Amino acid sequence: MKRILVINGVNLNMLGVREPDKYGSRSYSDLKSFIKSKAKELGLKAVVAQSNYEGKIVEIIQKAAGKYDGIVINAGAYTHTSIAILDALKAANVPAVEVHLTDIYAREDFRRVSYVSMAAQKTICGKGFEGYEEALKFFK
Repeated sequence: MKRILVINGVNLNMLGVREPDKYGSRSYSDLKSFIKSKAKELGLKAVVAQSNYEGKIVEIIQKAAGKYDGIVINAGAYTHTSIAILDALKAANVPAVEVHLTDIYAREDFRRVSYVSMAAQKTICGKGFEGYEEALKFFK
């Protein structure tokens, strides 16, 4: 069974509270349940992690090497600022898919730059929770 690490970054724990007009009313707990359920349906084992701290996300990625068959990552705002997360993804050498709940390319100009995409094999954005399902299917 393939093992997939799903990493959610800064402010994803605030789903359902933060800008529900953009991110919807479902909670982070709902997202974790959705991911685990879809992974199980696909015959995958998903481990879900979340941190608001850039260094912690880097450490999670570093520890993925040799343990996981793929990484699904929504780095939140760190997507647009973190060369450290980009470098960790490159160093871990685990195939990665970038996911965003909203369409980052249709939002503010600063959100259109994604350092994560420079290490990802695929980027999925603007599909809400279903973007995570598409990312899991990529690894199936």
